[in-house]
Amino acid sequence: MTAQMHVPSLLSRVGAVSALTLAAVGGTLLAPGAAQEAQAATNYANKALSVAASKKGAPYRYGSAGPSRFDCSGLTLYAYQKAGKSLPRTAQQQYNRTTRVSAASRQKGDLVFFHSGGRVYHVGIYAGSGKIWHSPKTGSWVKLDKIWSSKIYYGRVR
Repeated sequence: MTAQMHVPSLLSRVGAVSALTLAAVGGTLLAPGAAQEAQAATNYANKALSVAASKKGAPYRYGSAGPSRFDCSGLTLYAYQKAGKSLPRTAQQQYNRTTRVSAASRQKGDLVFFHSGGRVYHVGIYAGSGKIWHSPKTGSWVKLDKIWSSKIYYGRVR
């Protein structure tokens, strides 16, 4: 058992324990709800990633948001909607709504925004190992591709 698991029982038996005492015995203090919020965000992201992957092979159609045809932001909108989170319709609006994360902090399920000249023109869902699920263009379909550009931003849906 870790020190984190002992904290609630310690607090209930002894009463208030100071942060210094907890630190001295190797415990960890978390802000109330912080662990649950982080876990919930990860659950939404994993679910959205799974939904996007399940649409492999669905044809691209400009302006479509599923369930059988998608454009890029339609796929991310659909996937996150199925995971229980709402996103706006376009890639730029989705970029504006998400929390920026660094490439070093990116996680599976984060959105990957491609940009040029100050505007976002494409979005996909990060799948890990430098790859995204996306619906790229007319004549194509939902697929897993390697990230092809360095002009990207990462955004986390909260």
